[in-house]
Amino acid sequence: MTKKIRWGVLSTAAIGVKKVIPGMQLGQYSEVTAIASRELSKAKSAADELGIAKAYGSYEELLADPEIDAIYNPLPNQLHVPWTAKAAEAGKHVLCEKPLSITVAEAESLLEVRSRTGVKIGEAFMIRSFTQWLRLQELLREGRIGELRAVTAFFSYFNVDPTNIRNMVETGGGALYDIGCYCIQSARTGFGTEPTRVVGLIERDPAMGTDRLTSALMEFPGGQATFTCSTQTIPYQRVHFVGTKGRIEIEIPFNAPKDRPTRLFIDETGDIFGSGIVTEEFATADQYTMQGDAFSKAILEGGEVPVPLEEGIANMAVIEAIFRSAESGGWEKVPSGRVAK
Repeated sequence: MTKKIRWGVLSTAAIGVKKVIPGMQLGQYSEVTAIASRELSKAKSAADELGIAKAYGSYEELLADPEIDAIYNPLPNQLHVPWTAKAAEAGKHVLCEKPLSITVAEAESLLEVRSRTGVKIGEAFMIRSFTQWLRLQELLREGRIGELRAVTAFFSYFNVDPTNIRNMVETGGGALYDIGCYCIQSARTGFGTEPTRVVGLIERDPAMGTDRLTSALMEFPGGQATFTCSTQTIPYQRVHFVGTKGRIEIEIPFNAPKDRPTRLFIDETGDIFGSGIVTEEFATADQYTMQGDAFSKAILEGGEVPVPLEEGIANMAVIEAIFRSAESGGWEKVPSGRVAK
């Protein structure tokens, strides 16, 4: 019988209850055995609905459970680092929802915590464990499109609810933190290096104060990347990787469906009418199942988690630089010395 990592979940956040937990429950190496809320009734309700054995009325009780190996932390953004640190101090491995933190300095504080406690800490960019993204990296390494020169991404949804945490400045809301982080991750994954400088343009909601439309240009050693993200436009998402000999397009890059196959398109002809496009289709799968299993397997085998702390810090450095650029109106350097895996 395959050994499974026993997971506990901090809070009944929608991303966990609706997507991550159901996915992890299907895993070969993962099982969700406990969930906690600051209101016991909420924890019990979620546990009953999802078939989770234990429900706790406080996060502290969950962290004190000796039968929990790892914690999934989907708390609001401003609580990511504090509770990830507390979980690590309790001897639990931690998969923390993106974005890892609100600032680079805050994220870097977890390096000392990880070193002292010896646990694994990773950021929950589920795309990095998913089939179509693993295939993308293979194609880029093989030189299928020649030298990668440009990455362009778009990610948006429409949400103007002022009570939603995605629209609250104090909880780290706004487009860049919530979904722009995926666009940055896409470019860093493609180039396999860090951008040297960025320039950003931000439009904020006049009432809520969060960035509702954000665009950025990132300069990499080997090329350039651009993206636009928005919390107040029609839902849409695409990523394009363009090289000297071809291009790759991921159809639904971020919210990959779990009820139908996913696809990416490869064009090595340059025919603008698309006659030369080759479609690769991937079997129906749940990216949260794959994320949970990849992290759990790393724990069981002593390997590296899909998106370790260093990766999370590097992504935050780009986010922070884009915010600075929007304020300064000019190019901002991204701290060097971090290399994407």
